Parts: sequence; structure tokens; C-alpha cells
Amino acid sequence: MSKWNFPQEGCMDKDNGMYFQTMNTKSLKERLSKDDIIIIPVGSTECHAAHSPFGEDTYLVTRMAEQVAAKTGCTIAQPIWYGSHPYQHVGMPGTVIIPEYVFIDNLIAIIAGLWNAGFRKQILLNGHAQEYVIPNAIHMFEKKYRVPAVIANVNWPFACAQYLKDKEHGGPFETPFRHACEVETSLAMALFPEFNHIEDAVDTKITPFIKGDHVDKGGDIYQRPLPGQCQIGFSPMEIKGTPEGVVGSATLADPKKAQQAVEAILDYLVKLHDDILEAFPPGKLPAAHLMSERPKEEIEKVLKGPLNGGISIYALE
Repeated sequence: MSKWNFPQEGCMDKDNGMYFQTMNTKSLKERLSKDDIIIIPVGSTECHAAHSPFGEDTYLVTRMAEQVAAKTGCTIAQPIWYGSHPYQHVGMPGTVIIPEYVFIDNLIAIIAGLWNAGFRKQILLNGHAQEYVIPNAIHMFEKKYRVPAVIANVNWPFACAQYLKDKEHGGPFETPFRHACEVETSLAMALFPEFNHIEDAVDTKITPFIKGDHVDKGGDIYQRPLPGQCQIGFSPMEIKGTPEGVVGSATLADPKKAQQAVEAILDYLVKLHDDILEAFPPGKLPAAHLMSERPKEEIEKVLKGPLNGGISIYALE
């Protein structure tokens, strides 16, 4: 029997101590003394056809994060609802596209604010095809502030790639992972069935302009030479080629097919969490002199924080 129990009702509006935004200064201090890791779900608002919600990418990562927080005792930040998008997504009604420079600046500010609150170990859980911009934010944050931190970006398909593939490649699915398809819809049904209407699902077929296995599909799980976001012009824009909002065969979705994938993701996130805390228990970070060239006195002040005789991270700007 699986050690994971899903689907479960979402917790974003519940005062159960899971989300940072429902905490206060007293409960924050208590939490940081026990577990100072925070998961930041990085989602998007995007068309997922008639059968799945516009917030699917965000609900995927928040429901995953809630399972992990319940298991480990870490904290979750309220999700980032609006994300960056590759060119192929332009024009689809319901898809809200944040320019890359705006998205990156917003994410840097969120990382900084949570670091200043005491969460100096952060797991960014990416639920959308924006893996090409999130690392920019992480490294730009560190270049700007130069403070000790542990920050990781997890693209969830990477943690369960073998369980997302089609049967031809050893996976449980009939068709390859694309968008709002058999694979993605199966995971959505497994994690938040209340927002999915499989009776309205349709199938589409897209014909690429260029033959050959050059470009990877959804999640970049097949390790093709060109990750999906590393090209334009190999296939039509979504609004031109698949205006239904589905790329693939959504009618084949089944939550049972997603069981192993979801469990693998959750298992990995727990392992990542535990390995970080084993290396750096609450209140501990990588040695400052190995992480930064800032003067020792400056680092010590910002690590103390503005309420403990030190300074805030913003004093470093």
C-alpha cells in the first residue's frame, strides 16, 4: 500500500500552519526553530482546454507541496499564479503571459522577502514550461545579495520521468506527454479531481513542420537534443495548430496511470528536504566565507536579521 494518500482537499485557505501566509510572528519563530525550509510553488494561469482549469499548473504543484509539508513539517508559500510562457503559447484565451524580465524580478523579490523572514532554504517547485527562466532568478538573486542560502529549482517531471513516458518507452501511458493531454490530465485527476471534467476532454493531433526526433515533448522527459523551449518554428503556435487547448489525447486520461509518477515526485521532494536539513539543520547554512565575498561583519549582521541586532537583506542593496 502506498504511503501517500491522494487526492486530498486543498489547504490554501486553512489555518493549519502549513502556509506561510497564515502564520504570524510567534508561529513563524517556532517553525523556523524546527524546520526552516519553504517550498515555493511556481505555477501559471494557462488554457487547459474544456476539461481542466486555467490554474492547473498551479494546483499541481500546490497539492504536491501540501503532501510534502504534511509529511515533513516544512512550510509552503502561497503560489505564484502567473508565470512566464514560451512563444508558442501566445494568444490563447485564458493564458496570462508575464514578460520574462517582470517574472524574474518578481521571483527575485519573493526569494529575498522569504530569506529575510528566515527561510534561507528554499525549494522552488515549478509546475509549468518556464524552466528556462527560473534559474535566472535564482542566480540573479545570489549575484545581487551574495548571502548564504540553499535554493533549488525542481521541475517536477524530472523527478518522475520514467513514469511519465508512453508504453513504447517503458511508461504507463498510451501517448507521449504534451499539454493538457493524457499524461497531464491524469496527474490533475489524481491530485485535484474536483476541478477536472473528463467528459469534456477532446483529442488533437499536431503535425510538426520539421521531421525527426529533434524536439522533446512535455516536461523534456525523453532527453531529445532540443528541449521544448529551446526552439521556435518546428511546429505551429498553439492557437493556430491546436486551438482546443489540448496537445495530445486527453480522453485517455486516468488517475490510476499517474499513481507511480505522483508518488515518485513526492518521494523525491521529501528526500531533497531531508538531505538539506541533514546537511544544514535549522538555523545553519553553508559557511559564509565559502558562499560570499562580502565582508564578514556585513554577513554576520544580515544573518542576525533586523530584529536581532542586525540588518535586513535590503540594507545590502
